[in-house]
Amino acid sequence: MTLDIREYRGTVGDKEIIIETGRFAQQAGGAVTVRMGDTMLFCSTTMGSPRAHLDFFPLSVDYEEKMYAGGRVPGGFFRREGRPSEGAILTSRVIDRTLRPLFPKNMRNEVQVILMSLSHDKEHHVDMLGIIAASTALMISDIPWDGPVAGARIGMVDDALKVNPTYSEMTESALDLRVSGTADAINMVECNAEEVNEETMLEALFMAHDSVRDIIALQHQIRAEIGKVKNEPATDDLDETLLAAVSAKVEGSLREVMSAHADRNERREPLQQIQAALLEEYESRNETTDDAASKVDMKHVERAYDQVLKKVVRGRIVNDGIRPDGRDYASMRDLAADVGLVPRVHGSGMFMRGETQVLTIATLGTPREAQFMDGLSPEDDKRYMHHYNFPPYSTGETYPMRGPRRREVGHGALAEKALLAMIPAEAEFPYVLRLVSEVMSSNGSTSMASVCGSTLALMDAGVPIKNPVGGIAMGLIKEGEKVAVLTDIQGMEDHLGDMDFKVAGSVDGITALQMDIKISGVTRDVMRQALAQAKDARLQILDVMRAAIAEPRGTTSDFAPRMESVKISVDKIGAVIGPGGKNVRALQDEHQVKVDIQEDGLVYVAGESGAEVDLALEKIKAMVEEPELGSIYTGTVKRVENYGAFVEFLPGTEGMVHVSQLADYHVKSVEEEVSVGDEIMVMVINIDGTGRVRLSRQAVLEGWDVEEAKRRDAAGNRSGGRRGGGGDRRGGRRDGGRGGDRRGGDRRN
Repeated sequence: MTLDIREYRGTVGDKEIIIETGRFAQQAGGAVTVRMGDTMLFCSTTMGSPRAHLDFFPLSVDYEEKMYAGGRVPGGFFRREGRPSEGAILTSRVIDRTLRPLFPKNMRNEVQVILMSLSHDKEHHVDMLGIIAASTALMISDIPWDGPVAGARIGMVDDALKVNPTYSEMTESALDLRVSGTADAINMVECNAEEVNEETMLEALFMAHDSVRDIIALQHQIRAEIGKVKNEPATDDLDETLLAAVSAKVEGSLREVMSAHADRNERREPLQQIQAALLEEYESRNETTDDAASKVDMKHVERAYDQVLKKVVRGRIVNDGIRPDGRDYASMRDLAADVGLVPRVHGSGMFMRGETQVLTIATLGTPREAQFMDGLSPEDDKRYMHHYNFPPYSTGETYPMRGPRRREVGHGALAEKALLAMIPAEAEFPYVLRLVSEVMSSNGSTSMASVCGSTLALMDAGVPIKNPVGGIAMGLIKEGEKVAVLTDIQGMEDHLGDMDFKVAGSVDGITALQMDIKISGVTRDVMRQALAQAKDARLQILDVMRAAIAEPRGTTSDFAPRMESVKISVDKIGAVIGPGGKNVRALQDEHQVKVDIQEDGLVYVAGESGAEVDLALEKIKAMVEEPELGSIYTGTVKRVENYGAFVEFLPGTEGMVHVSQLADYHVKSVEEEVSVGDEIMVMVINIDGTGRVRLSRQAVLEGWDVEEAKRRDAAGNRSGGRRGGGGDRRGGRRDGGRGGDRRGGDRRN
């Protein structure tokens, strides 16, 4: 079989992107590889049969993170890739959110987009490259789709914006902005930042959009040269006659209910009654007719009702300036915040916006409790984590709880990024931090309420965050040329609107963005207005949060582990660990603490008792302390010989006290003066080139300084001789005489 391999080259910023088609997956609807540097992705797109019984578009986008791409063998028992990592899920979501709005309305054909990493150089990111790969594969396929799109990342180092920075460059970046869009408009935004102001953020958004135009034009060229003929989609469109009939029956009643009831709970029953009466009418009509062609699909009746309700709500917003709950475009619902609601936990915060309520719990852990990352990203572990739970009771529903779905993972990651820049450095606050946001009640914008609740919980836990962070969700209703940008959207506005634009930040700037839309894109003017309204709302929210807790508590909870640290020389790590971990295990067992030793020599000690933590720290310091000339120590006699006594004056470190230096009088027998186990005070008077230590008890008793002690020791040896050589072992074998020995082999310091 002869392969028709084509290669195309384009740029995004200063990075060349190589797109190749025709080499792999000839039976897929469309397949490409896309390469930047030595990072290469494969993407296939395939359309299946229609699934007409569904009331949604069955699109699936899956990114598979292959460990071989980075030259790694997967962890775990089976040594193969298993469930997707959190990073892979977030990449899949970013691509899905970019592609989905551009498929034909009411399309019911199953479409599957599969991406996998073939090579990863740990310098070039995968997510924005994946958008280009998926878009190109769709463009050349037989799948109907109104693309192309492309994505770009913007970083900011030393106040300078850069397109598509590498992983290395991003380590110093104050901004991680990901933007995708068509040639005309932005349709997806994902961002975390270090308090970037609105004007800089807009500049970065527009720079990202401008940078993808070249690669979008290249996709048009590829489509023109090798694209397949597009298939007709199977759609499940509503019959216009049915829609008009339903509208005539219920539109007036819906307007009356929406006008009379601003409260969601008050209008729920009247709306249900209108819908129930409509369905009953059509069900009765179906029962009384024998003509199958005259029967009406009841799912279509339900959809027609939803369309009329959508028309009524959107019309009141853009034409009358009235939202479902009676607010104007820029007003927020009632706000509430509180802290310290849960006993025993390390910190807790509750935030409410209207009927949306989130409780966040903060837990402080030791460094060993950091999350280890098993993926292609250079990130090895994570000391700050945020998890988000959305149980069925939060919306008054029931359904099986089978672990976090993609939505929960995505919302948790967004809240995590919103606070990432505010978390104190490990050197300042060495704890591992885990936040869990429990959605207690939901009526729009729970992810942003999680940001607020998390800030409150961190401050309640005594975490010295840089600034409090608040979040708000913006919406959009666009009818023809009429546009309404809404602050603090509730559930109905999210469901019936065109945009969900989440903005989080502090008083000093934006820390996170996320935008999803249902239309092809939004203009720059809309983006500018949304950010301006979001800033006003954010500052109001932060005022409410500060009223609940003005600043982080000065101390951590009594139930949080006490954490202290000490820096030791790297070559002393072995002395603390001990053979087979003996020393560190003994420390942990004796003092009921956890000891974490970092590769750079930073040692963390954590425990419930502050006194035990201090004792363990003192022992660690003693383990690594170097003996100093003239220093006085209290040591324990370990062994007695006829020429002197061997005294352990530091953990694992011994020196010899010659018989002539045991007392301030003449000693006839070492055994008569000291015994094994005695504690005596000694001075270090000499350390020879091999590390052997000479001690003197007489110097302490007489009050001599080290120079005087050395002279007296030398004089004593000249007059009385050195009975046995006067040495000891310190990390090696004694090299002559009987004055020292080698007990237990080499000793680590």
